[in-house]
Amino acid sequence: MRNSSGRGLQPNVLGTFDTIVMAIAGSAPAYSIAATTAVLVASVGLAGPAALLYCAIPMLGIVLAFSRLGRIDVNAGASYSWVGRTLHPFLGFLSGWALVVSATIFMVAGSLPAGAMTLALFDPALAENTFLATAVGAAWFLTMLLVVLGGARLTVRAQLLMSGVELLILLAFILAALLHNGSAAAFDWSWFGFSHFDGPAGFASGALVAAFYYWGWDVTSNLSEETRDSRRTAGLAALVGVGVVFLLFEAFTIAVNVLLTAAEIKADGANVLGLLGDAVWPGVGGKLLVVAVLLSTVATLETTLIQVTRSLFAMGRDRTMPAALGTVHRRWNTPWVAVAVVGAVALAMFVASTALGSIGDVLSAAVAAIGLQIAFYYGLAGIAAVVAYRGMLLTSVRDFVLGGLWPLLGALFMFWIFVEALSELSAASIAIGIGGLAAGLVPMIRYWRRGSSYYRPARLDATRAVAAEEHYANSASQRTDYADKSPATDF
Repeated sequence: MRNSSGRGLQPNVLGTFDTIVMAIAGSAPAYSIAATTAVLVASVGLAGPAALLYCAIPMLGIVLAFSRLGRIDVNAGASYSWVGRTLHPFLGFLSGWALVVSATIFMVAGSLPAGAMTLALFDPALAENTFLATAVGAAWFLTMLLVVLGGARLTVRAQLLMSGVELLILLAFILAALLHNGSAAAFDWSWFGFSHFDGPAGFASGALVAAFYYWGWDVTSNLSEETRDSRRTAGLAALVGVGVVFLLFEAFTIAVNVLLTAAEIKADGANVLGLLGDAVWPGVGGKLLVVAVLLSTVATLETTLIQVTRSLFAMGRDRTMPAALGTVHRRWNTPWVAVAVVGAVALAMFVASTALGSIGDVLSAAVAAIGLQIAFYYGLAGIAAVVAYRGMLLTSVRDFVLGGLWPLLGALFMFWIFVEALSELSAASIAIGIGGLAAGLVPMIRYWRRGSSYYRPARLDATRAVAAEEHYANSASQRTDYADKSPATDF
């Protein structure tokens, strides 16, 4: 069902390179390191590199799942549509709802480090003032909200500049760290093993935090309706993006182990990159990495806003949420009602976050809660890919491994860390994570009873989709006046 105004998102705005940049920006290398390293160290100590490595392997299975599902169903709602059409509409709605809730929570968790780092440029003592950091972070958020409202073209141009400068700074620091003598610990290959984990539950809690590091690459799927040749481009961009951020995360986590002690990280966790920068380049290094974090935060706020607003747009279009959310602005081709709603809710959460305590407390609870929701909807997407491609899994070893085994193992891993981590999380994190998911039952039941067509889906089956694509391509090749051979929606 299309949106009520009859207008859709603007197609063919993004190319392959643009989408790769969006995938990298979505995972937010500098922000993830700044906001999450202290949480990761608190969870697993020196085993941070191992947690990132062992989470990356199943995460690639989820990337493959998204890539393969995106080939047969181009939809701004991504997993919301795929899970609903393969497993069950209720699970599909909750999958989309998990993304909406986690992304909205991230507006606070993502903006607080930006606020703290901005204040640290002027006076490091101000960075620990939660009220001031929240106010400055909210200002950054509002700026990004206006950029996203301005359209995908404006967003992409901003991403190219911000992410380019951010990556250059991070690469320069990696080279500098390699030439720097460590002061906290000597490099040890055991950091990539299992010896530093406190049993299966400790490993699961570390993997949950690591999942938050990687989260965001799937923005390429939410942008599929606005991407050229998105059936190929979205999956390729996500794969390249995860590969790039994996290398950056590992390099910086190793540098943190070598150069900083656990006590230093715990004492100033919200400014861990500033500490690392001063350790590598005393004086100017910390401030330079502050710039990288600001750029990264701004970039990932944009991509997260895109994810949540495109998901809400798809829900509004399908009448599983208020239909107004599916309204597209006539000039900017953006779901402006969804943007406005997300902005209002996030600002209310900024006010509420000041009651939770220090910046570190807010980040710790939010990261863990978001990790639960990420594991939930990534796991469902992995299962959906296996179900959608079930008729093709035995046609070749490649299809079996890439289309079945790897996505399935990725999904099972996500569900495992979801269950295991529950015993390790604080009451606040569980309340935010599980309570946020449970809240989705209210709109789900309401719009199901209203008879939304989303709850009577056309089943998603790769065998039929591929056959339809071949027939479509053959028919199109016989027409000389046909300009675009890729259908705008699913087969």
